Amino acid sequence: MTLRVLVKTVAVFLAAGLVVGCQVGGGSVSQREGYFTWVDEQGRVRYSPIVDTPEEASGADVEPEVSAPEGKFAGDDADGRQMSQTLEEETEYTLENYPDATELARDGYVRPGERQPYFTWRDAEGNVRVSYFQPDTRSDEEKGRVPPPIELTPASIYHAGPDIEPERPVTGSDPDAFAVLGIEPDDGNYFARFSEFCCRGLDTSDHEEWQQGREFGVDINEQSPAHNFLTGDSPFQLISLSSESGRSDFIARIRSYAQDGVFVPSLVFLDGQFQPVRLVTDLVSSYEPETWSRRGFLEAWVPVFPGQGERWLVIFTRNIDLKGQTVIETDKGPEAIPHVSHGEIGLMTAGPE
Repeated sequence: MTLRVLVKTVAVFLAAGLVVGCQVGGGSVSQREGYFTWVDEQGRVRYSPIVDTPEEASGADVEPEVSAPEGKFAGDDADGRQMSQTLEEETEYTLENYPDATELARDGYVRPGERQPYFTWRDAEGNVRVSYFQPDTRSDEEKGRVPPPIELTPASIYHAGPDIEPERPVTGSDPDAFAVLGIEPDDGNYFARFSEFCCRGLDTSDHEEWQQGREFGVDINEQSPAHNFLTGDSPFQLISLSSESGRSDFIARIRSYAQDGVFVPSLVFLDGQFQPVRLVTDLVSSYEPETWSRRGFLEAWVPVFPGQGERWLVIFTRNIDLKGQTVIETDKGPEAIPHVSHGEIGLMTAGPE
């Protein structure tokens, strides 16, 4: 073999060795040992070196990697220089490093200066997009997933037996205050005097049965029977609670729908012998204005106690209520709704059956 042929052969082997070396050490960055890949919020693939901690470096003086500042990434500075951030311990109490817990929860637990949470998605053209969002911190009740708790309507309640009275007057009270204001003090026998007028002689031929599972309506009109209660003569509606006799108690939703005025109800509960058990008056009902799909109405939530012997419900109105009116606020200003002696009542059992 000539020297010229030998030189060419050696050159070929050297070139082949260089090619093999490039293939072994020149793989993709993601396949190199000591690197990891990740996707930033813009959808771009990034490569970052895995820096050994000082313990793993066996005493070598290696500084740990820290996260980049807001909007920056390590190795992605405009000048191509690696960014670093010094973490300093917060020792002073401020609203910035210790925000109010309620305000922080309302802000979705995003502290001032921090980026909003985001998610990435791909559009129809294959481009990766980033969308920021405000965390929804409302409770399940505020979102409508859980019905709000029922609040009983304030009212004046009278029942059999003496009412509980303080053993001595409240400090600073004036014993002559009722006389000065023209108010007759209650002698504790109001319920007894009311019971003298109610309700053995009621007409039971046109009574209604309490219905479960839905709202049912009763009309108190000119054809309804009337009775002379202690509070004045009034048409009434008698409702049997026999279907609920197996329950200890439940909450009734009572709506009085407005039409040329609104009927203000008072309630008296009777036992099986038509003796009054409980009287409910002065209901502080809320008024819901009319909409395109329904009329306005007064709404009250009243507890019922079949387990305590309540077997009948009588709905009536008082003379003092007929002299008043309900005033509501509208876009055109205050509007007065007169109280009338007739109306339509909607009844329903509140909560689970």
